[in-house]
Amino acid sequence: QVQLVESGGGLVQAGESLRLSCAASGIIFSVRDAGWYRQAPGKQRELVAHITDTGNTNYADSVKGRFTVSRDVAENTMYLQMNSLKPEDTAVYYCWTPNVWGKGTLVTVSS
Repeated sequence: QVQLVESGGGLVQAGESLRLSCAASGIIFSVRDAGWYRQAPGKQRELVAHITDTGNTNYADSVKGRFTVSRDVAENTMYLQMNSLKPEDTAVYYCWTPNVWGKGTLVTVSS
């Protein structure tokens, strides 16, 4: 069974950091495109960060220079390091790979 499970969300203050994890089972992350999306209350889901099967990355303009997406091949896990968090980063963050979504993890940033 293919499954993505996110963890690492929580409540932080503006300026602090969090690292989200996405553990995969039933698929091998290193040979697939993958990414992180987020959905804030009342807004559409948006792409935050994307990593290709060859390791190329791209980011939403709003997070460039603050967020970093990476993979650990041995752990079959993808990460999102989030630094200098802002209140507008508050959202449910979802892990994605083609045809598969995680259930999300909530990040709340207080001002």
